[in-house]
Amino acid sequence: MRYLALFCLTFLLSCTEEKLPEETNEPNRLEEIRSRGVLRALIDNSSSSYFIYKGQPMGFEYELLKRYADHLGTELEIQLIPSIDSMIELLNRGSYDLVAANLTVTRERKELLAFTEALLYTRQVLVQAHPEKTYKLTYDQLEERLVRNLIELANDTVHVLEGTAFRSRLENLSDEIGEEIVLLDPGPEYNTELLVRMVSEGKIKYTVADENQAKINKKYFPNIDIRTLISFPQQIAWATSKNISADFLNHLNAWIADFKKSKDYATLKVKYFQARTVLSRKVLSDYSSLKNRVSPYDELIKENAEMLNWDWRLLAAQVYQESKFDPEAESWNGAKGLLQLIESTAKAYGADSSITDPSINLKAGSRYLLWLNKLWKPKIPDEQERIKFILASFNVGLGHILDARALTTKNGGDESLWDGHVEKYLLKKSLSSYYTDPVVKHGYCRGSEPVSYVREILERYQHYKNRIEL
Repeated sequence: MRYLALFCLTFLLSCTEEKLPEETNEPNRLEEIRSRGVLRALIDNSSSSYFIYKGQPMGFEYELLKRYADHLGTELEIQLIPSIDSMIELLNRGSYDLVAANLTVTRERKELLAFTEALLYTRQVLVQAHPEKTYKLTYDQLEERLVRNLIELANDTVHVLEGTAFRSRLENLSDEIGEEIVLLDPGPEYNTELLVRMVSEGKIKYTVADENQAKINKKYFPNIDIRTLISFPQQIAWATSKNISADFLNHLNAWIADFKKSKDYATLKVKYFQARTVLSRKVLSDYSSLKNRVSPYDELIKENAEMLNWDWRLLAAQVYQESKFDPEAESWNGAKGLLQLIESTAKAYGADSSITDPSINLKAGSRYLLWLNKLWKPKIPDEQERIKFILASFNVGLGHILDARALTTKNGGDESLWDGHVEKYLLKKSLSSYYTDPVVKHGYCRGSEPVSYVREILERYQHYKNRIEL
């Protein structure tokens, strides 16, 4: 994948001056890393590699890097890769020790890089959108409207990034079917996840993604189809310079081989590639037929909504969005309870015991909402408009919403309006030209999630108002 943005992040997420490490001529790289006390890695900004969620660094490859740095007894410093070409240059210069960027091992890349043992195995899949009103189609009718035979891509257009394994595979596929597949590169600001979103929104027809990453994205974009394979299983691995001393690569391979046998590795695979969409829940429909009841916790919700001076049905709509009214729900990132609070937030707002207790969880979550309301009230006087900012801040973190407002103002929008203004620039925070803007303080944000979060809660709230008495 290609990225323009460069920034550094230490393991402790402290702010440091952006500066390339000094070139080293040390023959023993492992000894040099331990001596400097820092493992330096280039990384990919994506759901499967590295991202920020509610102020916390996450990602499958990020967590693996963190564990390897702990194993070495060093800190971790990471920087986003700007492009494939510059990635190779930085590795060869000795500026960075390795790259962790969801890299597919290919023959061409093996001529340029030294790959580690495989971390994962994946396949490339075609990403296409389901037709509208899918529910009206039979299974056979749906299959007829989707590409299942790759020959159907002949003379059609697929958007993929230059320099990726996806493009190489499609070029080979074009030769195999004896027909041209038109390949369009959308430009350096885009990545695979953005292209998947564009397929979901109908802006482009097809793209290609690794199956592991595609499964993650299907949670956010359920209307995409990812069942058409375009490759055999391939290896995902880390890479180092071919010029690096063998001691480091051998040590890294030995650690990977050992770690892959651990329960911790299995847990990380489940966390990032399987359990993100698996939430234990009580089904809302269990209560939909009972007058003025949407959950077993209506009375608790009403008490806390009164503290907030909210319509209790609005708070109920948010609780449903967070946990489907299941107090034992736990997300892939460790958030728990009815309002899906992480431990630090829960304790900061009064949870002095189990945060899965419905009463404790709702009270702590509502106090956090109350704090957000007090913070936003001077900035957003209109109460209905302010609710959107509160919900978005609760979902993705206050910092990203402040960044989106700053971008809105800079680009001539109204920072006190959500629809078409602040939400617009929150979505743009996934583009490198925006999240690297000087007014942005909190970096990359997958804005589609909080934008959908606000929209879905308000839509559900309207549904509750139509059916449930105040």
